[in-house]
Amino acid sequence: MPETLPGGAGRADDQREVDGSARVDDPRSIARIRDSDMQPYVGLRYLSRLFKLMALVLVLMLFAEIVTGLSAEGGMPVPTLIVEISRWIVLAGLLWGAGDLATLMIDVGHDVRATRILLGRQAVHHMMEHHPEPLPPRSPRVPVADARSGGGEDESQPTV
Repeated sequence: MPETLPGGAGRADDQREVDGSARVDDPRSIARIRDSDMQPYVGLRYLSRLFKLMALVLVLMLFAEIVTGLSAEGGMPVPTLIVEISRWIVLAGLLWGAGDLATLMIDVGHDVRATRILLGRQAVHHMMEHHPEPLPPRSPRVPVADARSGGGEDESQPTV
């Protein structure tokens, strides 16, 4: 059963499965959702999780270094630990921010996809409202070589 979305738009591949054609003459076919519109951003989601996981590992290593430094040397290495703590916190913050940027790119991709779908639906609505006559039937496509030669060999030129 074809998947139907609000506004009567279904998936474009449903029509291809029915009649085998790659394109439908119906102007409402523009409003159908293509498979490329539904692709998830799996790679970016994993990248975001990887960056955040690396930031958490850095924070855990930071705590381990603090405990090791204080237990081994006592209060002597505090200035050195402060420098190391600041470096590790900045690096962990940059990694966490990179993970958030990857998540933001996912959200931007969803917004672009939704905008593309909505603009297609608006175009269909405009075409149906201002041009109610049906589209003329499409002529079959003629290969470029056949179109130039008229479909056969040119008899005005001698063959060699």
